[in-house]
Amino acid sequence: MGVFRIVLLIVFFSLFTVLIMSPIHAIEPLERATTASPRLVNAFGNQVSEHLNVNQQVQITADVTNNQETAQDFIFIVQIKNDENMIIALTWITGSLNPKQSLSPALSWTPDHSGSYLAEIFVWESLTNQDALSKSLSISIITS
Repeated sequence: MGVFRIVLLIVFFSLFTVLIMSPIHAIEPLERATTASPRLVNAFGNQVSEHLNVNQQVQITADVTNNQETAQDFIFIVQIKNDENMIIALTWITGSLNPKQSLSPALSWTPDHSGSYLAEIFVWESLTNQDALSKSLSISIITS
């Protein structure tokens, strides 16, 4: 009976370690990717001011990094709101990041009226699986 108890204890602690301890080290849902440095850039990738001219085309971008040890599909979404908090533009691009890979997806926008705008950036798993991979970011934009 003594050997049976020792084997049973080993099995119990092994299961405890796998089932209970492993999730402690798992990446939190909003930490699967890091989204940082939201900015406006021109067609050549050079950063531009948040003060734009009407009809001035810009790219809205941010740095996205996969913090996981596995590849991650994603959708990079940019939503533009006017000063009345109405969504006036919604665009997205999909991609995949290898483990620990970083990239800077960019989406084009051309303001057609003067005013104040807010560009919000979201990184989700997909349009059908809208789980956020990181916290959202935003950029205030003024056009004249």
